[in-house]
Amino acid sequence: MTILVIAEHDHATLKGATLHTIGAALKLQAAGAGDIHVLVAGHEAAGAAQAAAQVAGVAKVLHADGPAHAHALAENLAAQVLALAGGYSHILFPATAAGRNVAPRVAAKLDVAQLSDITAVIDAHTFERPIYAGNAIATVRSRDAQHVITVRTTAFDAAPAQGGHAAVESIPAVADGGKSRFVGEELAKSDRPELTAARVVVSGGRALGSAEKFNELITPLADKLGAAIGASRAAVDAGYAPNDWQVGQTGKIVAPELYVAVGISGAIQHLAGMKDSKVIVAINKDPEAPIFSVADYGLEADLFQAVPQLTQAL
Repeated sequence: MTILVIAEHDHATLKGATLHTIGAALKLQAAGAGDIHVLVAGHEAAGAAQAAAQVAGVAKVLHADGPAHAHALAENLAAQVLALAGGYSHILFPATAAGRNVAPRVAAKLDVAQLSDITAVIDAHTFERPIYAGNAIATVRSRDAQHVITVRTTAFDAAPAQGGHAAVESIPAVADGGKSRFVGEELAKSDRPELTAARVVVSGGRALGSAEKFNELITPLADKLGAAIGASRAAVDAGYAPNDWQVGQTGKIVAPELYVAVGISGAIQHLAGMKDSKVIVAINKDPEAPIFSVADYGLEADLFQAVPQLTQAL
């Protein structure tokens, strides 16, 4: 029962989601599954393959290097995984936009049910996953011979990036299937930490009232804390913040060490995206706001007075 983890990388280094997915694989291994192999499919991606080889717990790295993987097109990556799938009982993807794009293709071709967004490993065939926006946890057992799994990365500790000595095996890269082509990309550049990987996140809600107030209050506080900036869907819909800052069921799932929610009421969809944070601080003038039900520290106050005072105190 060997495990295959599909790595996400930038061709030079591994993304944090990969380390958390390997962390889930380690839980599977402890539950009775076999060795952990990591697939690094890329173009001139020797750096990422070497990084994967150093991760503690990894037994082997499979390095598929070719032009077809230059832009991580889902069709080509799925074909690469399927070329290897026969030797593995568990195939794990991070539950990121990229992982969710590839995993269903693999599951469909293997004619197995996908196990989505797992948050705990019970045994080699049984897992937990959230349903109803995280209000209930389903225990799912699969009788399929192979398990295609997406892993909620915030639910598992990252595997140590150092300490491993896995062998790197070069394997043939699949040819471009021609089903899609890379046209271009526009990447948002920021000096701040990536939202899903940040240790501290400061998020603002609709109560801030405008994009100007959002920037005036949230940005200085985030600067003082060295934090990534997030936003509720209401704030994004109102134009206070860009879409890629949205935290919640239809945005990004985060679990930082510290999450500061400013002017966020705590709708169930938002809580689904941040309630696993280690420490939650809520600032809201409504004592009945649902955010206080999950907050470790709550400040019932006018955010327009409290946030500048907090920023100044820091």
